Amino acid sequence: METRELTVVAGSFVGFQLLFSVASPRLSSAITPGYGRLPPNKLIEWNSRGDPNLVKLNVAITCGYLLYDLVLLACNWSTMGDSFFVCHHLAALYAYGYVLTRGVLPYFANFRLISELSTPFVNQRWFFEALKYPRSHQMVVLNGVAMAVVFFVVRIAVMPSYWVSVFATFGTPEFERLGLGAQVAWITSCIALDILNTIWMYKIARGCYKVLTGRGGRKVEAEKPSCAEEKHANNHTD
Repeated sequence: METRELTVVAGSFVGFQLLFSVASPRLSSAITPGYGRLPPNKLIEWNSRGDPNLVKLNVAITCGYLLYDLVLLACNWSTMGDSFFVCHHLAALYAYGYVLTRGVLPYFANFRLISELSTPFVNQRWFFEALKYPRSHQMVVLNGVAMAVVFFVVRIAVMPSYWVSVFATFGTPEFERLGLGAQVAWITSCIALDILNTIWMYKIARGCYKVLTGRGGRKVEAEKPSCAEEKHANNHTD
């Protein structure tokens, strides 16, 4: 990674931390009655199930990457621009801001990060492309199939259990203590991310089916995304 890229990553991370450390608590105090009167132990909310500081570290690293990726997209929009990526990154940053500043919902935040287990296969696809492996190469196809399977398991198959856990919190005192801002950020961001994941899964499955069945001939290679290529034309995660 070049010095310029390292600078962008570090600057994004530090900037994000400063922004939400200063701005978010003040915003919460302004829009949520009684927020400033909460004792410190109530600011670290419910469902921690472990050390929330470790979860916040995971989330902070993720947010630094998302901010860097947004800068990268903006600087190279003509070749890398993707509106779905922008929506994904902004939705994630919106919700994770509350995790970092108020320590809320660490269990659910970490649960969402399970989806990044599909990222190594996405990155490997980029290496194959950079090394100019043909898309019909056995390793490329196997990596694409593995990506499709893992993407389904960690992003689609987990949806029912996740939303059951979410719905179980509705109407509880803990849910009310979150405040409207955190509630809206939590629910709307999850809905947006799951819609995006469903769209991407459909495209991956359709391309994978064509590759495995041999339908479409050369058109299969040109279609994006397929199971033998990443679901987007660049090396990002979702």
